[in-house]
Amino acid sequence: MFTKILIANRGEIACRVIKTARKLGIATVAVYSEADRDARHVELADESVLLGPAPSRESYLVADKIIAAAKQTGAQAIHPGYGFLSENEDFARRVEEEGLVFIGPKHYSIAAMGDKIASKKLANEAKVNTIPGWNDAIDSAERAVEIAQGIGYPVMIKASAGGGGKGLRVAFNDKEAFDGFSSCRNEAKNSFGDDRVFIEKFVEQPRHIEIQVLGDAHGNVVYLHERECSIQRRHQKVIEEAPSPFISDATRKAMGEQAVALAKAVKYQSAGTVEFVVGKDQSFYFLEMNTRLQVEHPVTECITGVDLVELMIRVAAGEKLPFAQADIRRTGWAMECRINAEDPYRNFLPSTGRLVRYQPPVQTMEAALPMPWDGGVRVDTGVYEGGEIPMYYDSMIAKLIVHGTDRLDAIAKMREALNAFVIRGISSNIPFQAALLAHPDFVSGDFNTGFIAEHFPKGFKASDVVHEDPDFVVALAAAVNRKFLARSAAITGQLPGHGLRIGDDYVVVLRGEQGASTHRPVQVHVNGSVVVTLGDKRYEFQSDWRYGEVRIGGSCNGRPFTAQVERRGLDLRVNHNGLCIDALVLSPSAAELQKLMPYKAPPDTSKFLLAPMPGLLADVVVKPGQAVVAGEKLAVVEAMKMENILIAAQDGTVAEVLAGKGESLSVDQPIIRFA
Repeated sequence: MFTKILIANRGEIACRVIKTARKLGIATVAVYSEADRDARHVELADESVLLGPAPSRESYLVADKIIAAAKQTGAQAIHPGYGFLSENEDFARRVEEEGLVFIGPKHYSIAAMGDKIASKKLANEAKVNTIPGWNDAIDSAERAVEIAQGIGYPVMIKASAGGGGKGLRVAFNDKEAFDGFSSCRNEAKNSFGDDRVFIEKFVEQPRHIEIQVLGDAHGNVVYLHERECSIQRRHQKVIEEAPSPFISDATRKAMGEQAVALAKAVKYQSAGTVEFVVGKDQSFYFLEMNTRLQVEHPVTECITGVDLVELMIRVAAGEKLPFAQADIRRTGWAMECRINAEDPYRNFLPSTGRLVRYQPPVQTMEAALPMPWDGGVRVDTGVYEGGEIPMYYDSMIAKLIVHGTDRLDAIAKMREALNAFVIRGISSNIPFQAALLAHPDFVSGDFNTGFIAEHFPKGFKASDVVHEDPDFVVALAAAVNRKFLARSAAITGQLPGHGLRIGDDYVVVLRGEQGASTHRPVQVHVNGSVVVTLGDKRYEFQSDWRYGEVRIGGSCNGRPFTAQVERRGLDLRVNHNGLCIDALVLSPSAAELQKLMPYKAPPDTSKFLLAPMPGLLADVVVKPGQAVVAGEKLAVVEAMKMENILIAAQDGTVAEVLAGKGESLSVDQPIIRFA
């Protein structure tokens, strides 16, 4: 066994590997860029080495620097995590040639399966079901259109070296095929240094189901059941679960056996994932193989009791797998939500900056602890309160994982865990995750990869959140306000006869858009607990909540709940199950006066193109005096490894370009002014 390993990655996956290494008594070396100098993985590791500037092409993607760091610190092996160099065959070969061990598959396996074109040909030879398509690299957008026409729309345009949703587009017509080819090629070149693109038939109403495999150097390969990854937005996974609520045991077995056959065909050693697209009749086709650890690996760990990172390390050290296929069990149901730094109310634009508050839910299970688990909550993260979310890397803040007795139990645990997850200073996708978990089609398991596009075609808005009892949130605002009043009434030094008097009747004013508000009369009584009467509903709250805490827990009418509440000026902001309200709790007379308050409209910014997120202005494609039409491309902003194209909202004429190419932008910074 190794005594020291280097982790060639950052963020939550670097922290995850460190935990398992620590359990095995292995010392760890972290590498970091200048942007990650104070990162959590650097603090957790036994040693750390600076790689270079913030951009990944100057730090985490520089193989020479990583290998030099391993030699400098005496590390015997390198764990690549996921992303960056994890599926780079040249890097894996270099590591081996330098006398180090690559904790992952051999370079020839990466070469065969990491290249999507080559892997499809090999899958055909191994008698694995494959999708019809054009499996050779395409050299031009015009040729891409011809091929797409021959296959028949819709088609999927994919970068050969792509992954994680990068370098992938779905085209339904010639124009989308032409534009999609160019975008895929550019993204692939920038992200992976390989601009080869191929095309395959897009299976409509598909499900994305993947099989986890493990192989060792002694010819043993097993599969650890499947993961359901169909809840995706723009081909990026949002919620993953294991097992799948869709496939039968017979389909599961057939998919697992094909995945094993494919892995054996390339003498696969380590953890890997064979991804399939599954039709509504449970027909399945090979999609690709990820020759690395997957982001969503924790859900497999939860249902099998297997530490995948530990086995990757043991296999790399030459050990045999400690079990056969018949020994792999499946217990309970696991689910993972990716908590990303993005604003769901602004079309999921990246959100970067300081984590003013970061309080994840209490963990009752953790990676790398002795297994099996009896269920609970797990948080895999690489951030901490007060830390920065930089604009140079992906948007993940944390992975929230729960394990329940069955699917409904896992959903209930996840909803409560999301309620308890406090993130401030940046936006997160937690409200969107809560809305997905409450959707009846998700709860019933009736979904496919088009679920989000179908149910949220115009993006996500607050009104999309379906709460089983919106009045509960209003009542909670009144109950918390009553606690604030009790605290104020207890302040010493008040003049006799002029102290604060607390009544029973209040009005909860719900703030709306454009100055609109809704008034909800309530009655509040205290008799050990706080009782709120709202219309014909009665809510009795018991809680040990203390002032200054964002998270509030307790019971309402005898049922436990978790929510978030905080002061914002005179308002109380309350969050529960994805529903967020801004409430002003007033006496009845004050509420009548509030109706007379004038509304101050926000400034008119319709004459400006504003930066929707912090990022790098990669390009401005218009000039002063140029006429533009609605939908025309104006500028490109890069943030978190993604290109964001900004288009004209209406016809107009460019009066002035206010920001230059290569400039770092802050959110809402003016880029272009229109006449």
